Amino acid sequence: MSNLKPLNRFQMAWRAAQDIQDGMLVNLGLGIPVLASDYLPAGRDVFIQSENGIIGAGPEAAADSADPDLVDAGSRRVTLRAGASIVNSADSFAMIRGGHIDVTILGCFEVAENGDMANWDSRVPDKGPLVGGAMDLAACARSVWVIMEHNTRGGGARLLRRCTLPLTAVSCVDRIYTDIAVLSVGASGFVVHEILDGMERDALQARTGAPIAFAPDCQPLVAPPIEVPG
Repeated sequence: MSNLKPLNRFQMAWRAAQDIQDGMLVNLGLGIPVLASDYLPAGRDVFIQSENGIIGAGPEAAADSADPDLVDAGSRRVTLRAGASIVNSADSFAMIRGGHIDVTILGCFEVAENGDMANWDSRVPDKGPLVGGAMDLAACARSVWVIMEHNTRGGGARLLRRCTLPLTAVSCVDRIYTDIAVLSVGASGFVVHEILDGMERDALQARTGAPIAFAPDCQPLVAPPIEVPG
């Protein structure tokens, strides 16, 4: 594993974006997920919804043309696609809670083998509870995808038999995109669909805190070179 290079956060966002299909209404969470809007395949007709009231957010705006009044939920200055709308936050959350979001892509700390997710931590010093709109999205979106690093900085597993952190929602996660694998949550637990090119299956299992199965058509996980700015 020492010679293998995991995906960086931009490559992880790119990989998730490739699975967004024509006609989808998609909500992107803070952090890595919002980057996915920059990597949608050309010609794919997708509306990005931001809970602060944008329906049809485009890629991040260039510095010389950014509008300080046009920001997404992560405070990024964004563009609008053709046909976009601006609504108030009450209508935006009514759209979310009414089950009209096809896919939400969220950052996460932990996912359990039954699809439980924990993407907030009340133990973070001076932060307090920060679950925010994620609980509405995780509970009400038609499909929930997660992007996160496969392991903690200390090497601990983030994919577990049971979450150790407070839950955001139960049995909600469908897909997981990490820096070394793409997985789904099936009836019997985690199923690997892509594994970092060159990584052994036993090595992936050793870095996962629950049993994993490999799909019959499991493929290498690869992404184009995308450098991290700075």
